Amino acid sequence: MMDVNATGVFLGTKYAIPAMQRAGGGAIVNILVIMGFVGGEGGHPAYHASKGAVRIFTKATAVQYGPDGIRANSVHPGFMPPMRSSHPDPAAREEQVGLTPLRRLGQPVEVAYGVLFLASDDASCIHRDGIGHRRGFLAR
Repeated sequence: MMDVNATGVFLGTKYAIPAMQRAGGGAIVNILVIMGFVGGEGGHPAYHASKGAVRIFTKATAVQYGPDGIRANSVHPGFMPPMRSSHPDPAAREEQVGLTPLRRLGQPVEVAYGVLFLASDDASCIHRDGIGHRRGFLAR
């Protein structure tokens, strides 16, 4: 799980950065989940840890490579339609969905449009999970 979710993102970024630097910039959008922030009962702890690692890696990438015109963001979708790795108990899954702010499943296209925006030039000042800022600005 760590190899795919954390190391895979690291390696993809490692090999994409030089091409983005030569091109004068680019955008990286990593897909995470809420469990990368808070952990939880459902799922495997390694899954939650791997997503948490990618969250911090994305933030560090944004700070490190922002001066090169490379933006890095992460998207944190809610529950989607059941997949192979979904909770095996439909009643428990419905209970989890009921605890989310929207009280519904998301649709993959909803996430896709968010990713498309973050990868586009229209999001040229959005990085690191929010509006762009100068290094050190938040520390003042």
